[in-house]
Amino acid sequence: MILGVFFNYTGHHVASWLHPDACADAGVNFQHFIEISQAAERGKFHFLFFADWLAVRQASPEALSRSAQYTAHFEPLTLLGAIAAVTKKIGIVATATTSYNEPYHVARKFASLDFISGGRAGWNVVTSSNTAEAWNFGKDAHPLREERYDRAREFVDVVKGLWDSWDDDAFIRDRETGVYFDPGKVHRLDHEGRHFKVRGPLNAPRPPQGYPLIVQAGASEFGKDFAASTAEIVFVAPPNLEAAKGFYKDLKGRMAHFGRDPSELKVLPGLNVIVGETDAEADAKYEYLQSMIHPVVGKEILSTILGGVDLSKCDVNDPLPDLPEDDEAQGGTRKFVVEMAKRENLTIRDLYLRLGGARGKRTIKGSIKRVADEMEEWFLEGGCDGFITQPAFLPGSMNDFIDMVTPELQRRGLFQTEYRGDTLRDHLGLARPASRYAKTP
Repeated sequence: MILGVFFNYTGHHVASWLHPDACADAGVNFQHFIEISQAAERGKFHFLFFADWLAVRQASPEALSRSAQYTAHFEPLTLLGAIAAVTKKIGIVATATTSYNEPYHVARKFASLDFISGGRAGWNVVTSSNTAEAWNFGKDAHPLREERYDRAREFVDVVKGLWDSWDDDAFIRDRETGVYFDPGKVHRLDHEGRHFKVRGPLNAPRPPQGYPLIVQAGASEFGKDFAASTAEIVFVAPPNLEAAKGFYKDLKGRMAHFGRDPSELKVLPGLNVIVGETDAEADAKYEYLQSMIHPVVGKEILSTILGGVDLSKCDVNDPLPDLPEDDEAQGGTRKFVVEMAKRENLTIRDLYLRLGGARGKRTIKGSIKRVADEMEEWFLEGGCDGFITQPAFLPGSMNDFIDMVTPELQRRGLFQTEYRGDTLRDHLGLARPASRYAKTP
């Protein structure tokens, strides 16, 4: 199975920064990132991943002041450039939104990162949904989802076109003849579309991987079609195995429509693991983190999971209020949470304790065997190609996984003991794409 690790600065649990073994200033502590990135590489993770927002999270001042997540932190591409210099094999993936960037910027930055890292870069393609980002770029609101995805499709096409600006062997650098590059092997893009007009060429050679890996997260119909046509990794959050199998089959089944083979796309659910030598030890670790969730923070995180519903005036001991259906809200997550709350008669406190700690992603807690058994079941039953692990707090939760779960997965023959090659595409068994200008034999 493929395993990535999602670094959320202090960790994914909303109270992670309060843990005495967490790095409270992780957002701006580069030494912290050196240590956890090198540990992830020793643990043979295929890649590490950073999300990003172009704004301070919107929340009540009291809730925001009690949270370390997506408030003040490094810009991820700058950080990954530095991490590339202190690691050798592990893939490095970061988010860059198509909503508030230009294709030329993104193409140039990720090409540079791919060269700096020796072919280990990946781009997580997103469309911005956090309204605060719009406010930072002169807009009152985002376009509707369909419009955002239409722009994103064209954006990715332009970026790939710019990555193909130079043939792989264009740069001769021949001192005897004085020829630096072959002028017949450079290509102007001359793109004119609905959203962009880009002349090119890119002022960077073709990246080592041809194209840095394309990563996407989205469970809506628009998102699934976008992923089936473009992505090579999809980051998802199915609530159970049956939902995971349905999503996996649906997404892979769409790929033929876009002329792609299902093996070209890896489906990786997010997974929060709390592991101990025994179930009781894991439960104690989990309950300790849960005990530190402040009710104000819990309600705010639940509000975010539900797509921005205002819960500020609700008592935490009350049931969830009636909410209208909203197809724009978190790609169907709201519907799932509302149905679960009604089915199990859950209070707001019950919901934020169940969902808020891991921000809506699935949590496995238990002994080494229990964790490995569930991961194995999902993998072998057709629910995924692996997982993106989300450590509850850093570095402790990741170290627990590396020390306890990884050896068990390796013993079962389910996880690599060494990297396959040098590039992220090598690690995942994905072919290096040919340039659009390559001559067909």
